[in-house]
Amino acid sequence: MKKIPINYVEFKAKDLEATKSFYNKAFGWVFTDYGTTYTAFSESGIEGGFETTEEEITNSVLVVLYYDNLEEIKSQIIALGGKITVDIFSFPGGSRFQFTDPSGNELAVWTDK
Repeated sequence: MKKIPINYVEFKAKDLEATKSFYNKAFGWVFTDYGTTYTAFSESGIEGGFETTEEEITNSVLVVLYYDNLEEIKSQIIALGGKITVDIFSFPGGSRFQFTDPSGNELAVWTDK
């Protein structure tokens, strides 16, 4: 079986400007904005991003895996007992979906294909 590494980590944020300022000043992370509700970070050891939310933030980290063929890995996840929470959707630069594992942990898989 092909090993699939963690590729991206996504957090929630109430205030993107305050969040960017905090992580830049505290840790030197660099940010790239994608619209007004999302910012990606780099120079942190692993790339990731922050998405704005009005909801209460609990368990806010979304681990994102990379895989070339979303339909293939989606079918495998379902066959192994995973549940799709957000079906495949497109965004600038690729597509992804989200799922929960048998314990209820939510992750995502994306591709740039």
